Amino acid sequence: MRWKIKPETDSLITSNLAKKLGVDYTIAKLLVQRGIHSFNEAKAFFRPTLNNLHNPFLMKDMDKAVARIELAVSNNENILVYGDYDVDGTTSVSLLYSYLKTIYPNIATYIPDRYAEGYGVSFKGIDFAEDNNFSLIIALDCGIKALEKVSYAKEKDIDFIICDHHRPGNEIPDAVAVLDPKRSDCEYPYKELCGCGVGFKLIQAIGSKRGETINDLIQYLDLVATAIAADIVPITGENRVLAYFGLQVINTNPRTGIKAMIHQIDKKELTITDVVFIIAPRINAAGRIKHGNYAVELLTEIDFDTAIKFASEIEKNNTERKDLDKAITIEALQQIEENNETENFSTVVYAENWHKGVIGIVASRLIETYYRPTLVFTKSGDKLAASARSVKGFDVYDALEQCSEFIEQFGGHKYAAGLTLTIENYPKFKAKFEEVVKNTLPEELRTPEILIDTEISLSEITPKFFRIINQLAPFGPQNLKPVFMASGLRDNGYGKKVGADQSHLKLCILDGVHQQTFNAIGFSMGDKYELTTNGNPFKAVFNVDENHWNGNTSLQLLLKDIQEE
Repeated sequence: MRWKIKPETDSLITSNLAKKLGVDYTIAKLLVQRGIHSFNEAKAFFRPTLNNLHNPFLMKDMDKAVARIELAVSNNENILVYGDYDVDGTTSVSLLYSYLKTIYPNIATYIPDRYAEGYGVSFKGIDFAEDNNFSLIIALDCGIKALEKVSYAKEKDIDFIICDHHRPGNEIPDAVAVLDPKRSDCEYPYKELCGCGVGFKLIQAIGSKRGETINDLIQYLDLVATAIAADIVPITGENRVLAYFGLQVINTNPRTGIKAMIHQIDKKELTITDVVFIIAPRINAAGRIKHGNYAVELLTEIDFDTAIKFASEIEKNNTERKDLDKAITIEALQQIEENNETENFSTVVYAENWHKGVIGIVASRLIETYYRPTLVFTKSGDKLAASARSVKGFDVYDALEQCSEFIEQFGGHKYAAGLTLTIENYPKFKAKFEEVVKNTLPEELRTPEILIDTEISLSEITPKFFRIINQLAPFGPQNLKPVFMASGLRDNGYGKKVGADQSHLKLCILDGVHQQTFNAIGFSMGDKYELTTNGNPFKAVFNVDENHWNGNTSLQLLLKDIQEE
């Protein structure tokens, strides 16, 4: 791994901030690195308030969207709330459906089948709307590129409102309203909302017209926080506020479906990380294994006993998903070896029987072994479908654009995308993608990077220091948990490999200068054990964490990497 320490902050600004806040220099430095330079900015950061949310009508077309929904209500029209099958999509649908149901009865939901319809707005979904007399479709977390689908709906006298957060193409669909902060002509101040976040801005706008305040909408923020966590959007600005209060709802008074999931895992207080690794995969599993509508049913259910049954079913889906992604990852790694592609600049693998619902997870798993842009393909009807994942710093969406001559359809983000192509174009695409990555992936991006906030002495780590660090939460992209480096360390002789397969490293680290000791754990770092034996000095990169054992709580270092001095 490459260790990279963030540039030094301005010492005068940092010292002044430390003095004004009554914190030590390292804490002030962490804040300055996050763009916080003044007492008021620090106050807004540490004490988020819902008053800091932007006026939803600053988003282009919001007035049109609200007016069309009001018209539908007054005309007694049927409204179809349509969303993608992933966490962001299903939470978005659940949020808007739950809200609209409180003011109007003629609402239904639609989640496309991952396998029969694929990603986003589908012709089948529009046909369903026509057959069931829906005259308005509100699409969430999808639709920004659905030019043909929106036109198709228009021919059937079905209007569209699109609430999306993906990058638009050169043309915007001819919908009644297109809400997307990434539109080049949208002046909304915050561009990084997830799909559910855009949906929340819509209900905020509808509510304001009805005399509701933001406090009336807090109950919906458990869904927004879940989507923010799952969709890996930056936890800055408005997302930070939404995630902060959404976590409070999750931990105090979540909706029945989320309560049912928490009941199964038996965890008292969830962090954003818990939402990412515990709640989100379960919601996702429904769309991956069965159908995304199971997730919507769970998230909109009011009766707890019924929700428990839904949650149990989704838990089975999640177990099946785990088994599938493990088995497919092994097959994909074998394919890379057999094809002599271990030294390639990219990974592109395909098997027609791989489960489409887990290929994105498999792509992420492969990056853990071969750190490079990765695509995993499977058969989807008479086409091939793939999930793409990238490495830090490399825009896989741009790379796919350079291969567009061989692609039928694609969409997504810098680090994650989906695409389809014809079977005959697979070898051409694979060769072209490898060529593009080879020519555009800088050498340093081929090695995982650990970005270090600052170097510290172990003597700085106190319970107060840890408490203040925790107040930087919720952590996520662009506000990651602080990463520290310390030098001149030794193990006091009690270091050992642990775990069933001896793959983890447990140390009792001694700071030679201040004689400070800390227990440390390094998961999957058993191979670093030799660096720490015989009193050899080393340096380490770590997070500060808490260890709970036998009723006792103590600070520990969560190791990310170690190197010899």
